[in-house]
Amino acid sequence: MIAGIGIDVTDIRRVVAAVERNKHFTQRVLTVDEIKQLDELSDKRKYEYIAGRFSAKEAYSKAFGSGLGSQVRFHDLCIVNNEAGKPIFSKQPFDGNAFVSISHTDDIVVTQVILEKRG
Repeated sequence: MIAGIGIDVTDIRRVVAAVERNKHFTQRVLTVDEIKQLDELSDKRKYEYIAGRFSAKEAYSKAFGSGLGSQVRFHDLCIVNNEAGKPIFSKQPFDGNAFVSISHTDDIVVTQVILEKRG
């Protein structure tokens, strides 16, 4: 049974500006495991990755029903790519299944998260 659905759209240029303006932005948004994957990417792809994770965490907080910062913080969520390259939640506070989809163009990233109750 679906417990929540969240969607988010993020402008990649705004993330680029945030990273350039604040040297701690990436560490504030990404977990250690996400940063390990980020370090393996080319420069252009790095910004898409950061924007995608930022957007997916926003979408998760909407599906969770709390928004970021109150009950769910950036580091409560970890989204890594599995062996096939599919993004998956390796860490999340919902007591059930969490599914994520991330898609982007050169300018924007759109994400969707579905939370499913177990049982």
